Amino acid sequence: MELPRKILIGDGVIRDLGNFVTDLGVKNVAIVSGAVVKARVGDQCHESLANSELKNVWFLTTAANMETVDVIQNEILKNGSEVIIGFGGGKSVDVAKTIAYNLNRPFISVPTSASHDGISSPFSSIKGHNKPHSIKTKTPIGVLADTRIIAGAPRRLLASGCGDLIAKVTAVKDWELARDKKGEYFGKYSSNLASMSAKIVMAESKSIGEDNDTSVRTVVEALISSGVAACIAGSSRPCSGAEHLFSHALDFISPNQALHGEKCGIGAIMIAKLHDIEWEYIASTLKDTGAPITAKEIGIDADTVVKALIIASTLRPERYTILNKISLMEQDALELAKSTGVI
Repeated sequence: MELPRKILIGDGVIRDLGNFVTDLGVKNVAIVSGAVVKARVGDQCHESLANSELKNVWFLTTAANMETVDVIQNEILKNGSEVIIGFGGGKSVDVAKTIAYNLNRPFISVPTSASHDGISSPFSSIKGHNKPHSIKTKTPIGVLADTRIIAGAPRRLLASGCGDLIAKVTAVKDWELARDKKGEYFGKYSSNLASMSAKIVMAESKSIGEDNDTSVRTVVEALISSGVAACIAGSSRPCSGAEHLFSHALDFISPNQALHGEKCGIGAIMIAKLHDIEWEYIASTLKDTGAPITAKEIGIDADTVVKALIIASTLRPERYTILNKISLMEQDALELAKSTGVI
């Protein structure tokens, strides 16, 4: 069981990043970031590291794919950086996490948005692995989340994070189903932690949707807790079920369309109905947070939704979900999507 050693959340905590890193006893760090994030808040990050006399080298990424990983990884090998910092959104964190895993270096997650639970989990989504789903990489040794910086990111990203969190409702149901039907290991503690992360966000959904900056911390803490649930479970099971497979299927059919958490949230509405749980409540809380609840809102047409529902279970055959128990034909998938208002 690998867990983050230190988690720091708060307004303005980016100024403590230098001390956060020096606690590891290192002097040379590599920062993987995006150009937009570096331009927006990179100076704050650099200043904190410089004040702690930490040598730091920046590497900019535009895509979370193996080509990017290989290029930056080779440069870090030449540089000899002792710690890899993922500073930015999901792409930067995933690339940094994968490089840290490949090089067996400590990884620190410094998210600048709260769009999904990868900020604290040991899983990353990198294109080029020939796997349309997340793979196990490096658990962050530390997570530093500055809520002021995260609050300054586009609100769509926060709503996406809510979608990823609310989707834990169906992910846990799928894990329970796999336990009952296949005898799969089921971790009660990690499943409860993931469920709690979803419930807290659903209870605070209206406050989150009202552009209340104080609610940012709630979402960030829930995302970190969700990622820790995956660390405890040793797999993504408590956080990823059929709704995530639906999201990955959309990625496969229609790449680079919408955010991960947006697709997971929409998937959760339909998967909840298959589980015979309150899909209307899931849809309403998603809407309250500002997350999309229809395919049209994310630029996906009806045919793509139907196809994604049909092929989702084939993307990861070893992961038993409600889509294995209920094999959807084209008409079934169409009726499901229509009946929930997704299309």
